[in-house]
Amino acid sequence: MVLGGTALLTAPAPVSAFTDVYDFESAQQEKDFQELTATLRCPKCQNNNIADSNAALALDMRQKTYELLQEGKSKQDVVDYMIARYGNFVTYNPPVMASTLILWLGPLFFIVAGFTVLVMRSRKGNQKVTDTELEVDEQARLKALMSEMGSEIGTEADESAQQANQDGKVK
Repeated sequence: MVLGGTALLTAPAPVSAFTDVYDFESAQQEKDFQELTATLRCPKCQNNNIADSNAALALDMRQKTYELLQEGKSKQDVVDYMIARYGNFVTYNPPVMASTLILWLGPLFFIVAGFTVLVMRSRKGNQKVTDTELEVDEQARLKALMSEMGSEIGTEADESAQQANQDGKVK
């Protein structure tokens, strides 16, 4: 009895998958339907076209596309209807309007800005210091500092060597 209950619970459930079946008057009408459903975006899924989406909204949009084509509407009429109903989002290529201007000019702005930054940085790196020669008094001061440092280093080394000799250890 336990095995029978387990078998019923773990048995695969029937899958209720369906495919839209549409009857077209001509091959051209079917081709237009396929093109439209591949080019119209599902507003719910946002990254799928209505042909690939399983959302109820996409199913309704496919049905409406079929009905409009059966009425003799052109592909542009169907696209215009979908835009009027769902907005410009349903097309993958939004039209150039004041509200979509940032979509069209934004990438161009970033390319120009990036190129400008690259040019400015490359020019900044090409600037060479032309005044590398030290004045006579600066050279004399540098030599004095170098000799002073050398004598300090030499005296410190002598002192540590003397301590090592006296203690037998290097500190």
